Amino acid sequence: MSEAAQDARPRRAAPLWQKLAPWLVTALCFYFLWRRIEGTAARNGQDVATYMRQVLDAVRWGPWLALMIPYSLLYLVIDTAVVWRAINWFNAPVRYRDVLPIRASAYIISILNEQVGKGAIALYMNRRHGIPGWEIGSSMLFIMVCEVYSLLSWATLGWGIAHDALPHEFDLIPWLAATGAVLFALLTAFFAGKLGAGAQLRERAIFRAFRQARPWHYLVIIAIRAPSIVVAVVVYTAAAHLFGIEVSLRQMMGYVPVVFFGAAFPTPMRAVAVTLWVVLFSSDAGAASIFGFVQHNFFVFFNAAIGLCFLRRAYRELMER
Repeated sequence: MSEAAQDARPRRAAPLWQKLAPWLVTALCFYFLWRRIEGTAARNGQDVATYMRQVLDAVRWGPWLALMIPYSLLYLVIDTAVVWRAINWFNAPVRYRDVLPIRASAYIISILNEQVGKGAIALYMNRRHGIPGWEIGSSMLFIMVCEVYSLLSWATLGWGIAHDALPHEFDLIPWLAATGAVLFALLTAFFAGKLGAGAQLRERAIFRAFRQARPWHYLVIIAIRAPSIVVAVVVYTAAAHLFGIEVSLRQMMGYVPVVFFGAAFPTPMRAVAVTLWVVLFSSDAGAASIFGFVQHNFFVFFNAAIGLCFLRRAYRELMER
């Protein structure tokens, strides 16, 4: 099937269960959080409202904002560089400053689902720069695969550095890393034509970036994103201390990539990520729940606010075509 035909093919509506699943997971996560917080408050001889009010009053909000705002801005700069680099490799030469407005604006849509945000980038590049939709979609899919391997690489490094300070459940990380390495070898071999000779799947437009990519392309994307992970570990460690949570940089090196995996799951209010913080700091459920909820949702909504600053420019450039 031609790429034009693929672009023209009508999209089927998502089934009802697929629409409801993120909300169901969110409800389960918040029920779990409520039970943990209620239990911690009861052990302190308090009701939930009094306990949570004390947690909020103890947070040093000024220094916290001084950490989070620069971190969010740095993330935008790096995230834009990742998108810009992939598009220039696999699609067409575009300038960094032309990618920045749509990368920032897409954060508005990403409030509920980061993957939908990347879809908005693909649509913009298709209409603004004439890049075939499936081809730019292939680059966005390539970026998502690189994000998974970036987090897995950092989680493995964190486990190697601080496995003695991590929960036993984190001992799964080396196994996941080994599985990921095998899958990566199979992935690159398949799209290089060394496996599955004659397979039609490989020729689909959505996999165009993977056919063109070599292992070093994946490594470069991971390297470009690396500073944002390093800074996140430092920022989240310092922020946790402001919420009254004691955690070391070594521990956070193992925690952050795993929690970011949870944040990538399409649930409202980053429910999975918030729940993971409470699991990790179960003895301080109130502080951990507030920390996770505020930390992830401030990041999402502040990035969306940045996107609003670029939205008019992105719309104007789209209409100029």
